[in-house]
Amino acid sequence: MISTAQGNIKRIVAARMSPGEDVLLGLEKICKDYGIKDGVILSGIGSLDGAQFFNPVPLKEKKAGYGYGEPIILRGPIELVGLAGMICHDDKGETLLHVHYSLSDQYGTGHGGHLIEGNKVLMTVDVIIGEVDGIEMGRGYDEDLEVFIFAPKQK
Repeated sequence: MISTAQGNIKRIVAARMSPGEDVLLGLEKICKDYGIKDGVILSGIGSLDGAQFFNPVPLKEKKAGYGYGEPIILRGPIELVGLAGMICHDDKGETLLHVHYSLSDQYGTGHGGHLIEGNKVLMTVDVIIGEVDGIEMGRGYDEDLEVFIFAPKQK
């Protein structure tokens, strides 16, 4: 099954996060400050003081056989090569971000996964967020997969 909805970019918000800022919490604050409930993270680059993220792993106790286990943790300076994601909300209107990122460590080794709290800005993180119009960027819990999934709807 494929769920679709069509809309437009309503406005763009550009932001810079300073050293020590938590990237996920910073994104949530930007969305709250600008009242963005439906949107996309168009671009994000910068540097992090270490990194932690989730990637799917086999989990026999999950219905789908997969889920998120313990976070992967990287130490030292990390280049944030790319940040992308969706700004969604649940049925109660609470903002739910789904963000992934690509990283490079000090040796040029690539990493990436699902952004979680605890990723602190090293020097800067620059983001461009697009608020969408005409699309309800819903996100709800899927009982079969036992994870939150994207559920776009036409407004």
